[in-house]
Amino acid sequence: MADEVKLEEKKRKKSGAKKKAADPVVSTGGRELADAILDQVSKRIVGQEYMVERVLIGLLTGGHVLLEGVPGLAKTMTVRTVAETISTSFQRIQFTPDLLPADLIGTMIYNQKTGEFEPRHGPIFANIILADEVNRAPAKVQSALLEAMQEKQVTFGGQTFALDEPFLVLATQNPIEQEGTYPLPEAQVDRFMLKVKISYPGREEEKEIMRRFAGGEEISIEPVTEPGAILQARSDIAALYMDEKIGDYIIDLVHATRQPADYAVPELVPLIEYGASPRASIYLAQTGRAHAYLRGRSYVIPDDIKAVAPDVFRHRIITTYEAEAEEVTSDEIVRRVLEAVEVP
Repeated sequence: MADEVKLEEKKRKKSGAKKKAADPVVSTGGRELADAILDQVSKRIVGQEYMVERVLIGLLTGGHVLLEGVPGLAKTMTVRTVAETISTSFQRIQFTPDLLPADLIGTMIYNQKTGEFEPRHGPIFANIILADEVNRAPAKVQSALLEAMQEKQVTFGGQTFALDEPFLVLATQNPIEQEGTYPLPEAQVDRFMLKVKISYPGREEEKEIMRRFAGGEEISIEPVTEPGAILQARSDIAALYMDEKIGDYIIDLVHATRQPADYAVPELVPLIEYGASPRASIYLAQTGRAHAYLRGRSYVIPDDIKAVAPDVFRHRIITTYEAEAEEVTSDEIVRRVLEAVEVP
């Protein structure tokens, strides 16, 4: 599909026609859809394949994604670029300490002509939401976002308004600057399907970034799909074959974070305060299917589950003070669990 998109662009350039955003190339095939999106994203994003793939997994399963990394790692640009590849609505919301719930979800406005209050929708009424620096918003704003993420609806002025599908929240946060922030409560963090940690690019990748962007060149992104194709892909992923043994493997992984002594890792008992919630089981199955889908397979294998497990587990395992004292992170606990649980 990527080659077809490039060929179509060449034909249009040769004929002098300009491709319109309202006339996207719709791909309904499995791997072809992902390839078309990745082909456009690679024009602007250098490296960071891991982050881009996790954003795609969230998009193709309807699960919200939390991106964590230091400034300058293209978190915001990646989300914006992926959104531009889809003919749909996109809103970037900069979270700040003075943000109010009404700034996010909307409010009731008095209409002098009719003498009645009318709803004015906020930026949350879009298909893809970029919640930039989400941990800088106060608790009331986070609570309003929580309802939208979980219930796919918002409430104000005594009325409830449903959000359009697809609806996806892609949030970012900076782990190194905590002054003036409001740490996300566990209940809200658990609503994110994936928590992805972003690392620095390699030497050659950073050299390419410098070459590509130092000159200030504008890189345009063309829409290559539409919401209908995304929703169809979600249906295809949900129907992907998963053997019962894979389901048992998922349950074993989740329960190993709760009762590690039963899975030959008793040394983890004093390090885990709370294990992964039942959402982890659901999300492991969904993201495992999506990972297989992106690999062009119609069935799930254990490697799919192992690949996505760290991103599903890392924000659902609460470590003890002893773990913090020994500098044992949730990522280290997940690694030990994956090594201990028998693979089918």
